[in-house]
Amino acid sequence: MTPADERQHLTVLGLAGFASMASMRICDPMLVVLGQEFQVSTGDASAVVSVFAVAYGVLQLFYGPLGERFGKLRVVSMAVSACALFSAITALSVNLSMLVIMRGFMGAAAAGIIPLSMAWVGDQVPYERRQETLAKLMSATVLGMMSGLWFGGFAADTVGWRGAFVLLSVMFAVAAALLLRRLHRQTQPLNVTTPGLWAAFRLTGQLLATPRVRWILMVTAAEGALVFGAMAFMPTHLHQQFGLSVVAAGSVMMLYGVGGLLYSQMARRWLAWLGERGLVRTGAALVAVGLLVLAWGSGVWLGMLACLMTGLGFYMLHNTLQVQATQMAPAARGSAVTLFACSLFFGQSTGVLLMAQSVDMGWLTYAFTAAALGVSGLGVWVYRLVGRH
Repeated sequence: MTPADERQHLTVLGLAGFASMASMRICDPMLVVLGQEFQVSTGDASAVVSVFAVAYGVLQLFYGPLGERFGKLRVVSMAVSACALFSAITALSVNLSMLVIMRGFMGAAAAGIIPLSMAWVGDQVPYERRQETLAKLMSATVLGMMSGLWFGGFAADTVGWRGAFVLLSVMFAVAAALLLRRLHRQTQPLNVTTPGLWAAFRLTGQLLATPRVRWILMVTAAEGALVFGAMAFMPTHLHQQFGLSVVAAGSVMMLYGVGGLLYSQMARRWLAWLGERGLVRTGAALVAVGLLVLAWGSGVWLGMLACLMTGLGFYMLHNTLQVQATQMAPAARGSAVTLFACSLFFGQSTGVLLMAQSVDMGWLTYAFTAAALGVSGLGVWVYRLVGRH
């Protein structure tokens, strides 16, 4: 593949990843509004976040083998098309139960986008350039996260949460059209030398029998529980404890994404300055301090600083784990990376459920503190894994 082709593919995959991450995070600032509309607690409303994560995680077990068999880009294009359909139906939800169910379908469809895009990068890009290339792809997903966080709050306060899902549907439809157009231009037949579906599923079992794969997956699950679980309730905390409106809380949370962009745009320099293990140490420290500041700070500027630090630190840590995931099983990279995503979002769903209990009991500050301590220990764990590929 020529450099121009690589850039064009990354651009289209970046658009799909943007929409996917926006759909994942768009409900975070809506939880208070959804609770009020459907007359449930904020913790109960958080089911729209956790069910997305559970479905996203479970379907990874299927998308990996599908990507190995039918081609990663083909499967990504079908997943993006399904997201467009389910986003439109979600906007029509008449009660919380329907909304939760449709969020589950959205998570199931979105599961085939970012992990298989990462696996495609792993197939096409040498290890020496992979962290930088994944960081470029991550820029699009970070922008999607920022947009989802902001627009979720904006829509909840202005046009209504349904309008947010209509816009998501349009974005997914555009991304699907561009992906299908690129696939049509390639006109490449299905590679019949790829393994059958049953063989691909057996391969997943073989991967889980590998000690290094199991360790990386356990670390990833812990990261999802600690960081993503806390992240889902940051807008709620900013709204309730810092006195910000829903829109303002979503806007402040965009600084989390700004931290991610600060990392992704300078990934080559960060790696040169700190090395992989240095990124792990610095990233874990920034996340831990950011969560503590968010938990115990009282000024809006401290909340802003906490979101920025947490975002920068998380992407330092997470991008390093992503690179390890693309290399832990090069012969079955699609299955390996989707297992990585499966672990991440099973961890997220667990973290969201635990944090939801702390919200209903008024213990969110202590939950953020516990997450900070957990991330500190996680940094030591990841440090030991890095550099052994």
